[in-house]
Amino acid sequence: MEKPGQNIDFALKETSPKIGAGAVTGDKLSCTYDLVEQMHYLYVRVVKAKELPGKDVTGSCDPYVEVKLGNYRGMTKHFEKKSNPEWRQVFAFSKERIQASILEVIVKDKNVMLDDFIGGIMFDLNEIPKRVPPDSPLAPQWYRLEDRHGRKVKGELMLAVWMGTQADEAFSDAWHSDAATVGPEGVTNIRSKVYLSPKLWYVRVNVIEAQDLIPHDKTKFSEVYVKAMLGNQTLRTRVSQNKTLNPMWNEDLMFVVAEPFEEPLILAVENRVAPNNDETLGRCAIPLQSVQRRLDHRPLHSRWFNLEKHIMVDGEKKEIKFASRIHLRIFLEGGYHVLDESTHYSSDLRPTAKQLWKPSIGLLEVGIISAHGLMPMKTKDGKGTTDAYCVAKYGQKWIRTRTIVDSLMPKWNEQYTWEVFDTCTVITFGAFDNGHIPGGSGKDTRIGKVRIRLSTLESDRIYTHSYPLLVFHPSGIKKTGEIQLAVRFTCLSVINMLHMYSQPLLPKMHYIHPLSVLQLDSLRYQAMNIVSARLNRAEPPLRKEVVEYMLDVDSHMWSMRRSKANFFRIMNVLSGLVAVTKWFDQICHWRNPITTVLIHVLFIILVLYPELILPTVFLYLFLIGIWNFRWRPRHPPHMDTRLSHADAVHPDELDEEFDTFPTSRSPAIVRMRYDRLRSIGGRVQTVIGDLATQGERFLSLLSWRDPRATTLFLFFCLIAAVVLYVTPFQVVALLTGIYLLRHPRFRHKLPSVPLNLFRRLPARSDSLI
Repeated sequence: MEKPGQNIDFALKETSPKIGAGAVTGDKLSCTYDLVEQMHYLYVRVVKAKELPGKDVTGSCDPYVEVKLGNYRGMTKHFEKKSNPEWRQVFAFSKERIQASILEVIVKDKNVMLDDFIGGIMFDLNEIPKRVPPDSPLAPQWYRLEDRHGRKVKGELMLAVWMGTQADEAFSDAWHSDAATVGPEGVTNIRSKVYLSPKLWYVRVNVIEAQDLIPHDKTKFSEVYVKAMLGNQTLRTRVSQNKTLNPMWNEDLMFVVAEPFEEPLILAVENRVAPNNDETLGRCAIPLQSVQRRLDHRPLHSRWFNLEKHIMVDGEKKEIKFASRIHLRIFLEGGYHVLDESTHYSSDLRPTAKQLWKPSIGLLEVGIISAHGLMPMKTKDGKGTTDAYCVAKYGQKWIRTRTIVDSLMPKWNEQYTWEVFDTCTVITFGAFDNGHIPGGSGKDTRIGKVRIRLSTLESDRIYTHSYPLLVFHPSGIKKTGEIQLAVRFTCLSVINMLHMYSQPLLPKMHYIHPLSVLQLDSLRYQAMNIVSARLNRAEPPLRKEVVEYMLDVDSHMWSMRRSKANFFRIMNVLSGLVAVTKWFDQICHWRNPITTVLIHVLFIILVLYPELILPTVFLYLFLIGIWNFRWRPRHPPHMDTRLSHADAVHPDELDEEFDTFPTSRSPAIVRMRYDRLRSIGGRVQTVIGDLATQGERFLSLLSWRDPRATTLFLFFCLIAAVVLYVTPFQVVALLTGIYLLRHPRFRHKLPSVPLNLFRRLPARSDSLI
């Protein structure tokens, strides 16, 4: 599947995992969890205990439960002086690692030196029942505790023990034997979790005017503007043009805000009395909960807000009430989609307001199976290791798999589902090393990223591939491993899906009241900050570095490598036009006489029967599409190192790509890179100047800048008009075509007369300094 010239190690590989959809297992799992391999677990749910005997001199106990299976031990938290504790904790032991035949559940009393044995229960693994969803959960039962010799003792423990799979509801919150080395304080950082992005809104503040402002010094009332603050976002209007006590602006300011609204919008009217000296003439705070919501482009009513001003009197802040006020139109924009991702890789294009959402057109099911060949990301006990987990993001839903501790070949086998509202969207997967468990660095390290565009997937087909995980380092491109995924897109309505291709990509407000490119970039940056801050507050947190990597926070930064890649992408697009031009040149020069004669015949037919031109063009396009069907792509696109110019990048260009903003490099290196950019800019400047020259020459045909050239052109236009009036169009087209396709014997190498005239025309380059 690799492209010609691409390193086979960086290529996509088709796999055949033993997933439920690939085999008839007779198990209910194959219907509900069919994109992953089945993993069997022994589950122990410890609910509570009662009437536990006291073991210390005070007659009380500090109980906890230890679940032991071979070399694996899991423990609940302990309670101080409680004989009827409740734990409600689940333990999961991987069946493939079980080496014992007896499960021990022991209740102990926590002591400073040595914990006391209260009682225990033993289970034979061969007698433990099996349970697979959608069976109802197994009801826990009371078990009488026994001493080490099997005699009944005081105290009972409520338990449920069963054999299940990763499809079990208890799987995500369970303590896993795979992570036995992680202490109780680190368990929350390794669990799987589903997150939802906060609901984002654009806030539009239309600052209209202010009335009855009272400056401290009325002689310096000159530059009045409004400063608006929302959280860490600050925007300013331009300075009012009318220098009065009633300034006007009529300017829009745009912010991003997330529900629930936590901070008010603060507006301050300020007067710039001197450089770096602004006087506050009044301010007001507006809670966003009371702001109107707009779903379309219809204007809403404006409102007047009173301005408050504070002064210091004897060291205390006192409020002055006066009649100054500000005229505003504020509303939450529900008709836009708040962009928090790179526009090229958007996973959601719906407007903010749920009332404007259209019904879903399908389901996206993803099985995150495993990874292999991972590079060690850290060192533990003198050996390299990785604590890997995977994150997937589509729409507002983020998922995080559990962390597989100390493994370079982790197996997750977790399946997730998303609703699809638009196939022209992208799902992003990222693999990370967990740095927040014992031995970690305190920061999650990126392992690699995979993107899959849904429009490239066939409906109801299961794609099972191993994707290379590629990461750029200052030393170059590195493969850090491979991740195995199973993906299936199921279409719910073919008609709705096909109709979607006729609809605008973004909500209609983006076209009725478009935002500028600079506005969109600034608002996207604020949206990414809000999303990363909110997800970082979840439990367990989705770290800021993870969210920023998934959202391509640095995609707008300059990169010589990306610039080269984009240039060659343009050249590849234009290569078809260049090939047609070369082919036509060969026809005109009779390189293949038979083909040229056939083209003559076809041309004469089309001139005599012009109504056949458009049908012939569309039939030709149809036949090309049918011919290309045999070689259509059979797998999703993936990261292409050759297309990205990542396999042969110059070290200095890599160093520049990893440089901070602003730069942290030495002045000599910055000077060298600046000179290189000047050289490239000079070439671009020359090309743009040549294009401008050709356009100006065309305009000068009728401008009389060169009176002789314009006179010749006008005489030519008059003669051409007379000839074309009396000559049928078909005859003109036929003669023109035959002239262009004439034999080389009737050609000469000198430029044609019209081209000679055009090149002699003046351009405005003569006026450049």
